[in-house]
Amino acid sequence: MKLTAKDIMVRDFDTIQSNAPIEEAVKLIFNGKTRATGHKTVSVMVTNQSGQVVGVLTMFDILYHFRPPILNYLVDRLDFWDGEVESYVEHFKGLTVEQVMHSPVRYISPDADLMVIIDRMVREKCRRLPVMENARVTGIVYLSEVFYHLCMSWLKTPPTT
Repeated sequence: MKLTAKDIMVRDFDTIQSNAPIEEAVKLIFNGKTRATGHKTVSVMVTNQSGQVVGVLTMFDILYHFRPPILNYLVDRLDFWDGEVESYVEHFKGLTVEQVMHSPVRYISPDADLMVIIDRMVREKCRRLPVMENARVTGIVYLSEVFYHLCMSWLKTPPTT
């Protein structure tokens, strides 16, 4: 059986505008939807005011930007840390989604074959690929969904609980 992006993509996903406060996006991700496969969504598609996707905001992006910027220059040391998380929370609250998201967005077409999707995700080390059709996101292929469908096809059995 040939599987394509449109066969395995998730059609129910959250979006947020790029000028929204980061706190709004954090709440969306924190309360993320649990997909049919049991995996929780930990990202949100970022759109401009025209509804076009301009970025992706992930749990990783949030944690990366939450850290003190000096950590980008230290190798493996956190000796200076004094536990004052509150000051970083206050700084982080003032950011917008656009300041934290990553861009440009990598995407695939609805007719992309499963092996093409696997190869792209592995090579580019990405956990999600938006499915674009006519300049609009129609779904998202998540790494966990790819693994789920691959195992279902390969093992020919539903997962045990």
